[in-house]
Amino acid sequence: MVRSAVFLAGLGAASAFVAPGVLPAGGARAPTLRATRMSAIPTVPFDSVTPTGASGPTLPGDGDLDFLEATPYWDQSGVTVNIAKQKDPLIGKIVSVQRMVGPNAPGETCNIVIDQDGKLPYWEGQSYGVLPPGIDPKKNKPYGVRLYSIASTRYGDDKKGKTTTLCVRRATYWDPETGKDDPAKKGVCSNYLCDAKPGDEVKLTGPSGKVMLMPEDDPNMTYIMVATGTGIAPFRTFLRRLFGEATPAGKNFKGLAWLFLGVANKDALLYDEEFQVYLRTNPDKMRLDYALSREGPLNKAGGKMYIQDKVEEYSDEVFDALDKGAHMYFCGLKGMMPGIQDMLEGVCKAKGLDFKEYLEKLKKNGQWHVEVY
Repeated sequence: MVRSAVFLAGLGAASAFVAPGVLPAGGARAPTLRATRMSAIPTVPFDSVTPTGASGPTLPGDGDLDFLEATPYWDQSGVTVNIAKQKDPLIGKIVSVQRMVGPNAPGETCNIVIDQDGKLPYWEGQSYGVLPPGIDPKKNKPYGVRLYSIASTRYGDDKKGKTTTLCVRRATYWDPETGKDDPAKKGVCSNYLCDAKPGDEVKLTGPSGKVMLMPEDDPNMTYIMVATGTGIAPFRTFLRRLFGEATPAGKNFKGLAWLFLGVANKDALLYDEEFQVYLRTNPDKMRLDYALSREGPLNKAGGKMYIQDKVEEYSDEVFDALDKGAHMYFCGLKGMMPGIQDMLEGVCKAKGLDFKEYLEKLKKNGQWHVEVY
């Protein structure tokens, strides 16, 4: 039996969160692809690789990447957490900060590469904590840790295991009375990171979390990833590990990775260039669908196409995969959960299933993974 995993990541102002608690490989329909090119795509400077766009490097380098693998590579018993804690953080250094969205994207999202000298190793699906400088005026003590999903594989974008990449949206507050951003209400940590310069020091904690780890013991696994905004971070690591690096996991992978990505418009797409490369080079192992809420097409009710609407279009395949052992992962803002659950409940009703019982079964079987902020 082919096992599957379904990943859903939520709409987010940043990939920071408070840590909490489908498709059969055979007979898959042809990929639904919306090829896009962002205008004025910037490049991300890396010293040892050749960037091709806002997503940074895309293709695997020469030679195998296996020096950070477990034995066997899917064994997660050695995954570590909390190597660095708030009272004794690791001091990393900013390598690069690069805006990665086009001029018409709502807000600013940055690709941030941090040198941690290999002293804070992590696995795909884990997170780092960042301690912004300064005193919290509400508590009159130093700011606490903000958690960010890691957007690079364990090898880092430099493929040397020395760096970590974060995908961060600058959090701002638009004051409707003044018609301007109110700097007093801006996100402390996201602005600190987006304003950082190469060489700046940054206090790091972690890594944290095991709920989002990839189950790699079955090379025939089908992964379905549904992301909006910076919730894409952990899923970029999955796709990069499977298709962008010469790792044992990638070499042995015979399944399917299907990414649903929801953003406002084409300029807001994240890591699109990279994903397009993977799709072109692995057409039998990857699918890609975009939901652009401000550009269309419309959903079946004639409204804006949000991520739950796009997933609903393929609900029969999703439920079939769950029945065959799929794992369903959620990562993102809490606000995305009601829409997703309402959609799933409606599908359950149409199929004559009790949603609460169905959900409890998924949780009992370890198929339901949630990490929201």
